[in-house]
Amino acid sequence: MTGTARSIGAAIAARTVKAVDVTTWYLQRITRLNDGPAGLNCVRSLSPLALAQAALADAELEQGRWRGPLHGVPFLVKDNVFTADGTAASAGSRALADFVPPYEATLVRRLREAGAILLGKTNLTEFADFVSDTMPAEFSGAGGVVRHPLGHRFGRGLGSSVGSAAAVAARLCAFAIGSETQNSIQAPALHTSIVGFKPSVGRVGCHGVVPLVPSQDSPGPLTITVDDAMLVYRAMAGADAGNEQAPAARPVGGWRIGVPRSHMADAADPASNRAFAQALASLANAGAEIVDPCDLPAAQQLSEVRSSVFRTEFKESLNVLLQAHRPGGIASLQDIIDWNQLHPEAIPYGQSLLEAANATAGTGASQYVADRQRDIALSLDQGICAALAAGSVDVLLVPMAVAARCTGKAGAPVVAVPVGQDETGLPFGVTVFAAPGSDELVLAAAAAIERVIGRRMLP
Repeated sequence: MTGTARSIGAAIAARTVKAVDVTTWYLQRITRLNDGPAGLNCVRSLSPLALAQAALADAELEQGRWRGPLHGVPFLVKDNVFTADGTAASAGSRALADFVPPYEATLVRRLREAGAILLGKTNLTEFADFVSDTMPAEFSGAGGVVRHPLGHRFGRGLGSSVGSAAAVAARLCAFAIGSETQNSIQAPALHTSIVGFKPSVGRVGCHGVVPLVPSQDSPGPLTITVDDAMLVYRAMAGADAGNEQAPAARPVGGWRIGVPRSHMADAADPASNRAFAQALASLANAGAEIVDPCDLPAAQQLSEVRSSVFRTEFKESLNVLLQAHRPGGIASLQDIIDWNQLHPEAIPYGQSLLEAANATAGTGASQYVADRQRDIALSLDQGICAALAAGSVDVLLVPMAVAARCTGKAGAPVVAVPVGQDETGLPFGVTVFAAPGSDELVLAAAAAIERVIGRRMLP
């Protein structure tokens, strides 16, 4: 199955292939490539309802009911997302490994309503990478180690949606859902040479998603193309996404693109920056107007700032969820910490971040309020918005995920686009971003950029 989500959906709609056959193909591929001692281990569980739902999708088409371009298209979701198929939602924690949620996440319901077929769940960095400051992205107590489909490693800080990214890169699904608080969609996407889209915070509902930092959390799609990312986003987004008019498609020559250099592009490693220079030259040759540099006034402060927002919101929001469901009698972050202390084999890298979060005083504390206000001021008022205005540009473009701290704090939309490899042979890509609320604009710009420089490394 080598097509995009859109082309697979079109084939199912044309009834040249059945949804059951497509679903069976993916399930067999998961068994072959995911399982066993040499497997990718990116898929944690399979939905027992997948084939029945695929059969229903075929029956609906026979009756003349077509739900849209994702009708019958199989997908996977990150294991911090609630589903109503009897499978657990562990968030990667062994303490929550058997927690079966009592309801389904809004985003899953929306995708089901669009006709998509849930295959199962993907492994993630435990608690979206908020357990230990030394734990690599590939690890979780519940799921073990996710192996990289290109033969590399998901090291420290490479984002928690590693299972979803690996599954898409290895073609274990037509698309997958991840979530990002700071870099957890864009970084895994770039390092596996696929597309990742983090919508503006609030555009995709987080009800039924285990929280990390609610003011920054945003679920989004990992796909083969930007067009697929648009397709999935429009199916899963909330009603407010309809308020933004989708811009007309236009070639890259119609775009004015800013390049933040100070403490962003210039902070990338030399191999990435040489590949980035080639990418910019290709875009300019294709007619794009490149404004370089187009710096964020607060870029240096952003690179140096330390904030209490992550640990404060994590404790408060996780406690609310645990108190509501009490999985296995666990009702608080303190209970998680206590469980881990009794089962040290589940946390081989320790739990320093959990303990730091547990020591916070809540979102009413003056330190949290000041930190959150500063984060917004630096990332938006003196950051993204200031750069867009000063350069009179449509979007901003950087190599790899070097702007992730800024886009995370700002709640801004980001598209990761693969651009082949750098001179060392590692996957290379760019991220396109703009102000919160400009999701359709950023997707359109990314699609234009992809047409000129987009190139995947294949497993």
